Order: sequence, then structure tokens, then C-alpha cells
Amino acid sequence: MAEKFFWADAIAEKIIKERGKKKEYVCASGITPSGTIHIGNFREIITTDLVVKALENKGKKVKFIYSWDDYDRFRKVPKNVSEKYEKYIGMPLSEIPSPFGKGSYASYFEKELENQLKKVGINPYYIYQNERNKKCQYASLIKIALDNREKIMKILNKYRKEPLNKNWQPISIYCEKCKKDFTKILQINNYEIEYECGCGFKDKFDFRKKGIISVKWRIDWPMRWKYEKVDFEPGGIDHSVYGGSYTTSKEIIKEIYKAEAPIYVFYDWVKIKGGKEFSSSTGNVTTIQDVLDIYEPEIARYLFVGTKPKTGFQISFDNDVIKIYEDYDKLEEKYYSKKADSREKRIYELCQIKLNKKKPNKESFRHLISLVQIGKLENLNKKSKERALKVKNWLKKYAGEDMKFKVQNKITSKLTAKEKLALIELKERLRKKKYSEEDLFNEFYKICEKVDIKNTEFFDAAYRVLINKKKGPRLAALILNIGQNKIIKLLEKIK
Repeated sequence: MAEKFFWADAIAEKIIKERGKKKEYVCASGITPSGTIHIGNFREIITTDLVVKALENKGKKVKFIYSWDDYDRFRKVPKNVSEKYEKYIGMPLSEIPSPFGKGSYASYFEKELENQLKKVGINPYYIYQNERNKKCQYASLIKIALDNREKIMKILNKYRKEPLNKNWQPISIYCEKCKKDFTKILQINNYEIEYECGCGFKDKFDFRKKGIISVKWRIDWPMRWKYEKVDFEPGGIDHSVYGGSYTTSKEIIKEIYKAEAPIYVFYDWVKIKGGKEFSSSTGNVTTIQDVLDIYEPEIARYLFVGTKPKTGFQISFDNDVIKIYEDYDKLEEKYYSKKADSREKRIYELCQIKLNKKKPNKESFRHLISLVQIGKLENLNKKSKERALKVKNWLKKYAGEDMKFKVQNKITSKLTAKEKLALIELKERLRKKKYSEEDLFNEFYKICEKVDIKNTEFFDAAYRVLINKKKGPRLAALILNIGQNKIIKLLEKIK
């Protein structure tokens, strides 16, 4: 498949070609809300979102469904949840109380992500699987799985080192008394199931009328593809290895449910530069909100848009943040000056939550690093003030010490005779005229030549006097941001 400028457009063309003309295409994504949803999971969501937008740009009607697998069992207590929650292991996530307030355990983490997705312009149709299961909406498809149990076992066993137990079933039952799945199926007769639980409870029920069944993952996934008529869904590299859940699900939907698997693309992992592997259960998570504290929504999207799903990458919170903002600003400039090529144009448009007719007017991230620390924000426009909040967060949480400074009110650094002469010369030149950044930068080298001081020594002395550091933001910009008059008053204190 030849890529036509942008990967999402190529996938959209593949969907149309292979799935044929449809009134509505269905693109899917989803996760089990077992804990805080991290930015690594966001890659699946935005991959789907970008394909949805690519289909819509081709004039197609698309339904983007996001499945909350909140009828899955509670398997492990995450680190950010009380150990007391061990008593709920084996229960559906939707039936456990929230550890952080009102509602259920599942709904807390669901709403947390849903609110974050709105901020980056993603608004899918949410499906809560606990509701569907309780309403017995999958009963007929579950019956097909039960009737074809041995065929399913044969498919699964092809890729297993140890074959499944001969009594294996594609479902588990939640006990009506204790709500847990520590149950054993005793007998299945058409739609009637008899079971007993480890708690001692025993019962029969008709699963067309009572929704207490949980379908096991490798059967649940293809079953829902069939039910939703899914045309596209991405999956993590863990699901995509040979013999993994995508391999078996593809065979199950074809052989058991007599339908085709959706168009599929695997995505590689996203990591935090210098960080550990994401894990909801261990509490090692970086959320979408954590990213949005530092990056504007459009730039948060930009981090993902320009990289093909199959390519892994790292998200930076260190000084690389400055370059990422600069790269995005350059792309924005090229877009509005009509100098962007077709790929750059497409990337920029897909980063936007709402595409502006005119180029947004805002200060650069680098410039704001100085303005924020100097405290000169009163004359900024709304967009620049919004960006300044990101700068404040970055300076507080992640910025290197070389980016942090405090303007001095007195001379605390010892200066050599030449350093004093150079800085006094700087003071005199600042008195004579108002400078542009470029003109002032050129003036530094004239001062060095006149006083016969090395450039490095001059800059070192200037930074020590102005901000009590050996390095800092670009010196000319720093001086102009602080204000020439304020710098003159400080330099007058050199004796």
C-alpha cells in the first residue's frame, strides 16, 4: 500500500477499498478501566481519531466508538488505591465503589479520561460494557461461542504451549450472592446455565434474561467486532505478535462468527524520556492531563500525529520541550504563509481542535521563559497568557536549572578588572539608544573587542551579575525583557 502523503489517509483508503461502500463506517477503540489511563493508551485513541478524521475528510459518515470494558473483573489493586480493595478482587469493575468519591471504581477512571479527551478535541461515542452485559445484549453471540467451544479451543491451542483444560469455557459467571467470579460451571443446557460459587451459592439462570456472564477476552473481542460491525481498530504491539489476541480473534470471527476482522494496525509503545514503563497497576502513569499541563492541546496532538503508529517514540518534559514548541511554531508559520508541503499541511490540520482562518498570535515558549520569571505578563494577549501557564508549570516541575533564574537587585559576584570594564561599557551603550535583540547581540562583540575580553568571559560575567548564574536565556533577549533602564540601574552598582 503506497502511502499518500499521510499515514491516516492511507489507512482510510484501505478501509474504503476493503470494506466497500457503506452508509456508515465504524472505528473502534477501548480499554479496561482498571486504574488511571496513561498517555501510552492515548496512542490507541488518537490513532483511531485520526483515521476517523481521514474518513470524514473523504466525505464518509463515521461512528467512533470507545468501549469501556467495565464488566471485566477486578484483578489487582493499583498502588494509588487502598490495600483494603483486595476484598473486591474477582468482582466486576462497575460494581466496586470508587476509591476517590462517588460512583463506581470504573466510572471514576472513565470520567477522568473522558474529560481529558474533550480537551484534545476527541469526543467518541462511549459504550459501557457493564450495561450491555447486564441487558443480555450479547446472549445470541454468547450462545454461538458456547456451541462452538471445542472449535474455539482448537484455535487457541494452536498458539499455546500448554493446551487448555478440557473443561475450559469461553465465559465466566459472576455469582449473584458475592458478585465474584470464583465460580464453576456445572451444566449448560441451551440458554440455561447451572453454576456454583466458592462462597457456597448455587443456582441456574437463563442468560437471555440474567446478565451475569463475562466473556473471556480472546472471544469477547471478535464477538464485539461482529456485534458492532467494526471496520477499523488499532491494537498495541502486545496484542499484535504472532499467536497474540489479534491472531486468534481474527480466526474466531471468521470461523465462529462468519464475519471479517476489521482493518487493523498495530501501534508501538510511547514512553516518557528518562522514565519507566507505564503501568496502571504499579501506579507508574503519566496521564493526558500531565502532558496538557506542559503542552498546548494542539501540541499534545502534534506529538502523536507526525509519527506513524508502528514507530515508537518518547515524550519529553526536559529542555526538549522548548524545541518541540519551536518546531510546532515553525510548522504553523509555514502553514499560514502557504509554504508547507502537502504532508506538513496535513499534519498541521490534524493537530487542530478548531482550525483558525488566521495564524494565532502568541509569544514563543522560549521568550516566555524569561517573561514569566521576570514577571512581565500584563501586556500579553490571551493566547500568550495561556501558553505562559504552560511555561510556569514547566519551570516548576521539569525545567533544567540552566533555564531558571532570578533577576538580581545588587552585585553579588566578584568581577575581574576587564569584566568590570566590559559591563560598564555595556551600561554606557544601553544609555545611548533603544536596541533590537539583533543589534544588541552585535553590540556585545564590539564591547569585547574594545575592552579586549574573550566573548565567553563577557557572557559569563553578564549572567553572573544579572541572574547570579554562569548561563541563562539568550543574553540580548534577557536584557530587553528585563528592561534597559533596570539593567542600567543594576550595572551602576559596579564599583
